Amino acid sequence: MKCYDTALPGVKVIEPKLFEDSRGFFMETWNASRYAELGITANFVQDNLSLSTKGILRGLHFQQPNPQGKLVYVLQGEVFDVVVDIRYGSPTFGHWVGIILSAQNKRQLYIPEGFAHGFCVVSDTALFAYKCTDFYLPQNEGGICWDDSDLGITWPVVEPTLSEKDKQYPKLKEIPLERLVKFGLD
Repeated sequence: MKCYDTALPGVKVIEPKLFEDSRGFFMETWNASRYAELGITANFVQDNLSLSTKGILRGLHFQQPNPQGKLVYVLQGEVFDVVVDIRYGSPTFGHWVGIILSAQNKRQLYIPEGFAHGFCVVSDTALFAYKCTDFYLPQNEGGICWDDSDLGITWPVVEPTLSEKDKQYPKLKEIPLERLVKFGLD
């Protein structure tokens, strides 16, 4: 298994070890002891799965209080996955990273608590899986508008399909600080 740091502290790209033969392949998608060796000691409590079609953008989502860390990967198709640091006081507050996750490259992305997350489907369909470190609590959900000009995210789509909720999210600078995670409290 390979692991790469990104420009955002704690956000990691993981390439699980693949065992291939004429029958197909096998890989571990989670093993607590192996991932702990990479510095990922998360206690996952909820698994989620979404199916989306080309041009759908989900995000940028976060939960506060009770922020969620996530381990995300694609089972079918391809997405452009984005993570934004929303830990106010962090040296990388408001910075983002984007990475292609696909069924073909089998990469995973680990996103610790304190980051907003979203993805855009670039293939015809995408089956997207994610493990979460806290339970989803609708009363604690929040989000940032996908096209926040202050963030400058270079999405691979100009006019994505959004949920009604995602269309209503504000810019990061419009979110009260008490709705964000304070840097250094982790």
